[in-house]
Amino acid sequence: MALQADKPFHASNIQTLAMAVQREIERQILTGELKAGARLSESATAERLGVSRGPVREAMRGLKEAGLVDIIANKGVVVRKIGFEEALDLYDLRSAVFGLACATLARRRSRAQCRSLQENLKGMRDACLQGDKDAYYRLNVAFHAQILDFCGNRRAKSVYEGVVKEMHLFRRRGLSRVPNIEASLLEHEAILEAVVAGDAEAAQAAGRAHVLNGKARFTGTLDEAAQDAPAGTRKRRAAAG
Repeated sequence: MALQADKPFHASNIQTLAMAVQREIERQILTGELKAGARLSESATAERLGVSRGPVREAMRGLKEAGLVDIIANKGVVVRKIGFEEALDLYDLRSAVFGLACATLARRRSRAQCRSLQENLKGMRDACLQGDKDAYYRLNVAFHAQILDFCGNRRAKSVYEGVVKEMHLFRRRGLSRVPNIEASLLEHEAILEAVVAGDAEAAQAAGRAHVLNGKARFTGTLDEAAQDAPAGTRKRRAAAG
């Protein structure tokens, strides 16, 4: 990438470009444009994004630290594949971090924060009544993000967001969607009730239960998919473990 004559060199320019490249590759991975197992050529990626190889190389290191790619000897950079057991482990880790965030928020909550969460929950109720799963999903994501923001624990937020990104790598039967929004809504109500009441223990239990119930709902969709599959497909899945 050519330096602009009217702008003096500064290392932060390179770092900013590398972050921009990292965000774009991350977006492509999380949306499925880049599939699990896909090889990311440094030179091809640089040409495709219109940058030099330096920022791409730096971006790849960041993506590895984020758990989204692997750097394999004699093969290069590949988008990570997440297996079923690892996806379940990520659910467990996510439940612990989210429970901690809910408990912390219950101790630190402000009236403004509670009102914001209540407004979000009202939108979720409306989406549930209307059967609008896309709107519910967006509000669901926002509700979780608000709790992680409001709790004030930046490390917990960072870990939580990293886990969620890794979970997107496991793309079987729409991992990121909500199979049963009615049950999910009740769980959000329990979380918010405990937070508003300032009951940290109840908030932590409700937060953990919500994610673990989501894990159970998710595995249930996989079981249903296996039962609906043709006999030959079921045999191949069983043989694969």
